[in-house]
Amino acid sequence: MQNEMGEIKTIAIVGSGAVGAYYGARLAAGTGATVSFLMRRDLEAVRESGLLIKSVDGDFTLKPALAFATPEEIGPVDLVIVALKTTSNEALPELIPPLLKKGTRILTLQNGLGNEEFLHANFPDHPVLGGLCFVCINRGEPGVIHHLAHGRVEMGEFTDRDSVGAAHELFSRAGLDARLLPNLGLARWRKLIWNIPFNGLSIAEGCIDTEKILASPERVDRVRTLMHEVIAAAAAFGYEIDPAFAESNIKGTAEMGAYRPSSLIDFEADQSVEVEPIWGEPLRRARHQGLAMPELARLYEQICTAVETRSS
Repeated sequence: MQNEMGEIKTIAIVGSGAVGAYYGARLAAGTGATVSFLMRRDLEAVRESGLLIKSVDGDFTLKPALAFATPEEIGPVDLVIVALKTTSNEALPELIPPLLKKGTRILTLQNGLGNEEFLHANFPDHPVLGGLCFVCINRGEPGVIHHLAHGRVEMGEFTDRDSVGAAHELFSRAGLDARLLPNLGLARWRKLIWNIPFNGLSIAEGCIDTEKILASPERVDRVRTLMHEVIAAAAAFGYEIDPAFAESNIKGTAEMGAYRPSSLIDFEADQSVEVEPIWGEPLRRARHQGLAMPELARLYEQICTAVETRSS
């Protein structure tokens, strides 16, 4: 199917925030592909000055950057990369169709569980790919992205076999650490081992960064408890994860310093937090399997309360 669909020469980034803008700029600068950015907030700044990526790997500016306000202005492409916050998924059935043609692949770089299922349900005639980004990245002033550390992308197929090869080759050609996943479901649960405790506790424990989370023995205990609940839930779905993976995540996070997780940034900016795909959906799936996750249930309630209180 990969050869039948052909090489990826045109790309649309749906959701050009920190993740979408960073990876889109790297793909545009490193591959020669035509990359179009669908954006709102930074549209005028990017049209005028391009995208500035301030990176630990070296700063660069993508100028001109092809920034558009509507998908109709972009038109059909070979690859749609969905980097929109999951809280805006209801907009995708309207945003994506103008970008599609026969053989267009759809790659989601979103957090949590359920995104591939959502895309496949809405676009059953197109290959759906899942990607996980392991990167420390924040949005700066309009048109500026701060890449602080890491950047690995792991991707796998959700639907058709052999549909991910060209996307993987494209990311690799851009100089990114791109890895093929033999099991996308396993990878999704593995990433939750970090996202659930650190994104969650950064909000629930009073708007604190990862350094402050790990500075407290009580919080570290809570991190471990949450991680091992996720490992147990993954096992209930047939995904075996070595418990040592939890400790390697804690060690790696300590080396990141005072990192502010993306959910904390959204919360403090009074933007929508991805509560359901990161905390709600794993909890519901575990309960459906008859598995209790008491610490996740407590954290989910705390985050829901914090979000509701902020909105009132």
